[in-house]
Amino acid sequence: MGKIGLTEIILILLVVVLLFGGRKIPELMKGIGQGMKEFKKASKFNPEEENKTTNKE
Repeated sequence: MGKIGLTEIILILLVVVLLFGGRKIPELMKGIGQGMKEFKKASKFNPEEENKTTNKE
């Protein structure tokens, strides 16, 4: 128990397709990808570096 097998993955994918429809899935994945990109960008944020760039102006 606790391990996800091939049957469970197929079942989850089937439920996602039924809920969102085939045409909405690429848009959903694009949104998730952009969200992950923004999260990575925000996690690399360094306040000291931000101060250096604002002081130059």
